[in-house]
Amino acid sequence: MSFLIENWIPAVMALVSGGMLLWPVLQRGSQGGAISTGEAVRLINREKAVVIDVSEPAEYAAGHVAGSRSVPLATLEGANGLPSNKTLPLVVVCATGARAARAVAQLRKAGHANAQVLAGGLKAWREANLPVESSKA
Repeated sequence: MSFLIENWIPAVMALVSGGMLLWPVLQRGSQGGAISTGEAVRLINREKAVVIDVSEPAEYAAGHVAGSRSVPLATLEGANGLPSNKTLPLVVVCATGARAARAVAQLRKAGHANAQVLAGGLKAWREANLPVESSKA
């Protein structure tokens, strides 16, 4: 104990350094296993993942991931737009990822164990220059 008292500056520096190293890991964990745009593309191309957009209909019409299915969060339970094969990977998207996290929790309770949130939502998808469709005329 006297060692720490006599060497408190290096001890504090070691704690701060360790905290800075752990911060990204803790941030990733708080997103509930959200996946990157690159991982989402891999799932779509290689594992036939289905993209579910839980945005409101007006938001979906303004722009959505190309090929995604619109299933608003409020209508998620009992929705017809969900695949009947519950083993298929689902990539759940909304504008920023906040609603998608709630949707993934509901989907997992309903048996879709492979449902995952797209980290950053549609905003991150657009920033990665990935295809976006619009339903507006």
